[in-house]
Amino acid sequence: MPKATGQHQEKVLSALKVKQLTTPGRYADGNGLYLIVDPSGAKRWILRITVQGKRRDIGLGGLSLVSLAEAREKALEFRKLARSGGDPLAAKRESKKIYPTFEVAAGAVHAEHKASWKNEKHINQWINTLTQYATPVIGNMRVDRIDTPDILRVLAPIWMTKPETARRVRQRLSTVFDWAKASGYRVGDNPVDGVARGLPKQIDKDAHHEAMPFEEVPAFLKAVKVTNSSLAAKLAFELLILCATRTSETLLAQKSEFDLEAKIWTIPAERMKAKRVHRVPLVGRCVEILKQAIAISGDSKYLFPGRDQAKPLSNMVFLEILRRMEIKVTAHGFRSSFRDWAAETTSFPREIAEMALAHTIENKVEAAYRRGDLLEKRRELMTEWERYLSTMTS
Repeated sequence: MPKATGQHQEKVLSALKVKQLTTPGRYADGNGLYLIVDPSGAKRWILRITVQGKRRDIGLGGLSLVSLAEAREKALEFRKLARSGGDPLAAKRESKKIYPTFEVAAGAVHAEHKASWKNEKHINQWINTLTQYATPVIGNMRVDRIDTPDILRVLAPIWMTKPETARRVRQRLSTVFDWAKASGYRVGDNPVDGVARGLPKQIDKDAHHEAMPFEEVPAFLKAVKVTNSSLAAKLAFELLILCATRTSETLLAQKSEFDLEAKIWTIPAERMKAKRVHRVPLVGRCVEILKQAIAISGDSKYLFPGRDQAKPLSNMVFLEILRRMEIKVTAHGFRSSFRDWAAETTSFPREIAEMALAHTIENKVEAAYRRGDLLEKRRELMTEWERYLSTMTS
């Protein structure tokens, strides 16, 4: 190869000369920019430059794609970056970095997480909800370019009409963008975090089962404890929330149903909606409630007797407490609060929460779990629920 000349001159080459050069070698244009003619006849540009005290050769592309003028422009950009202490090589790598679209990112998150999910229905629902509601809006957008207004466009159409679905889509969107940030594809805040400020307050259309947001339940329990309701009523309400049981299941509870040593409450089939025996694992606070309730219940067979020891507390007792507190939710709605908390803040499989609520499971895959009642798994879930509720009740 002929020896390079003119390193200390500027703009030595011309477009015509670049075209005419055919002898293999390195030809200087000035300021570290060289045209390399390979033995094959191919021509390419390199920039020889000092980066953070070390000499580097940076490829700028082939002549077929990068003209002399473009090579000079790139070389100037990289020299300025190097003089300011930057790293042109890192900048070049970053410029070539392939950023996934939302659709690709969602698929990657789903693939990574599904191995830890045991519920086949949940595995499919997780990606299907995003495919149905998010992909048509932001599927082709790069994850680093999606912002809160884009998330709002996804959620706004279903926020009021399909509130539970919308909440789950929001949670799954948040998971995708957390992954994108951890993988180096995003910087700054998760765009889902601020979207609530742009959405209207959801209203539960089923007035009979109006639920309290699970974030508000710990403070509610603390407030119940200082009302002037009877101790039995307050203990019953707390037990209902801790166990996620129905009103009738709680108020009709009999002392004989509780095994304090094994920490299990066995509700007979005739008192269950599904007409199946339901075992409830009793966590620490539940045992404390039971001991208090038994101590004040006298000779009644009921755990929470009314004024007449032969009868339980009125089924209106919880409604009266809520009315006096001027809170427009229902006692039954706390089951929904529990269900939302389990879905949005824990990694417990869906069927564990469904069993805790004694729901009938129609899906055959989930129904297979009915061979046992997963009591100890449910005990772990209810222990987490107790811990969450205690954040503001101590």
